[in-house]
Amino acid sequence: MSQQLIIFDTTLRDGEQSPGASMTKDEKLRIARQLERLRVDVIEAGFAASSNGDFECVRAIASHIKESTVCSLARANDRDIARAAEALQPAARARIHTFIATSELHMQKKLRMSRDEVFEQARLAVRFARNLCPDVEFSPEDGYRSDPDFLCRVLEAAIHEGATTLNIPDTVGYAIPELYGQFIRTLRERIPNSDKAVWSVHCHNDLGMAVANSLAGVMIGGARQVECTINGLGERAGNCSLEEVVMAVKTRRDYFGLDVRVDTSQIVPASRMVAQTTGFVVQPNKAVVGANAFAHASGIHQDGVLKARDTYEIMRAEDVGWSANKIVLGKLSGRNAFKQRLQELGIESDSEADINAAFARFKDLADRKSDIFDEDIIALMGDESVTHEQEHFRLLSLSQHSETGERPRARVAFASGEQELHAESDGNGPVDASLKAIESMVGSGAELLLYSVNAITSGSTESQGEVTVRLQLGGRVVNGVGADPDIIVASAKAYLAALNKLRSKGEKVAAQG
Repeated sequence: MSQQLIIFDTTLRDGEQSPGASMTKDEKLRIARQLERLRVDVIEAGFAASSNGDFECVRAIASHIKESTVCSLARANDRDIARAAEALQPAARARIHTFIATSELHMQKKLRMSRDEVFEQARLAVRFARNLCPDVEFSPEDGYRSDPDFLCRVLEAAIHEGATTLNIPDTVGYAIPELYGQFIRTLRERIPNSDKAVWSVHCHNDLGMAVANSLAGVMIGGARQVECTINGLGERAGNCSLEEVVMAVKTRRDYFGLDVRVDTSQIVPASRMVAQTTGFVVQPNKAVVGANAFAHASGIHQDGVLKARDTYEIMRAEDVGWSANKIVLGKLSGRNAFKQRLQELGIESDSEADINAAFARFKDLADRKSDIFDEDIIALMGDESVTHEQEHFRLLSLSQHSETGERPRARVAFASGEQELHAESDGNGPVDASLKAIESMVGSGAELLLYSVNAITSGSTESQGEVTVRLQLGGRVVNGVGADPDIIVASAKAYLAALNKLRSKGEKVAAQG
């Protein structure tokens, strides 16, 4: 078998299914470019049939990405598959990923289909997809909880009809590493034509074992593709974490004996970009990409590292993209230098007007903050990633007064379409007062689920604050992210960004878990 482990990134599809993690086309394209720099093998760009917006996202990524295979998810029906093929048409390398549930629970309660009906639909879907694209992946949703006899029958037929990759999802994170690895090995041993396809694993983290299950699927089961996301992003407890799988395989090559194409120096930049785009902050003790991943507080540990680095570090921080914060631009930097840095960060635009507007925002930030870091630029661009046509609400100005013993008050001016609105309110604090002022004019009725503040760069009180606001309205959950050196301003921006997303009419069809 091949000693190459294929890294299949589904941040833009399965990762986006996290409540509130939806992204704009520009944001998805920016992350896709970073994934290409990361050198992942396959980028699952979205679920083209779920909405017109997702179709356009897949098509845009297929048009721009040249080094990685671009993939679209599709349910096992002709409409979804044809829509995926249409969206992928510009891709240099394309893959259609079709799926249908095979567990008794899903077939009876969700699909309301018999085994024979599911078998036939799976078989015909793979055949139809193979006629449109030579690279076809098939997934039996909730595969790990499926009856092995029935699953073997379905998978054998899928290979016979032309599936080039078979993925066995642990859709609900129920698996245990040793049992999951043995499950995949048993399937491969029982299916006569199993050697005609690459076997893949897709594990969720509900019991905290997504990475362990994935690696067991590789080592025990013989899988040679791992489906994963940046920062382990995903619905419920998330997906298998790309950075953890890749660094486990790289660090313990003595055990795994596998190679990956991934440029590990791009892991931390990818992690920061995804976190700042979605508003899902990385916990400090997160493996590989957490702020404390290479920090040593114990005196004994510090002494050991100073004497010999490998006493307490099994990886080098710089190998995954950690480095001392480097000031790249300042208030005296010119437009060409700024444009070049944007390109290096994967933030590209075909419009000179957009570049000029971005440069003006950069200059404004440089006047207020002397040291500009890469993280600042990414946050600045993410803060303005929605076009003015889509950006119904936009902050114009904010002033607030807070004094010990007095109830804080805030005055906010913001645009609502072509109208300029002014509002004033008091609150328990300046943030509360500012958000209440906005809500008093908008009247959205949304429930605030989360308010989170994160410093974009560390080690300075001059750092930009990044605020995430999560709102829920009518069963819909959205995240809004705002960044500014003033936390109160960042909070107002984040709230307005969330309101803009609530106004969006784009609805998606539920995809595979």
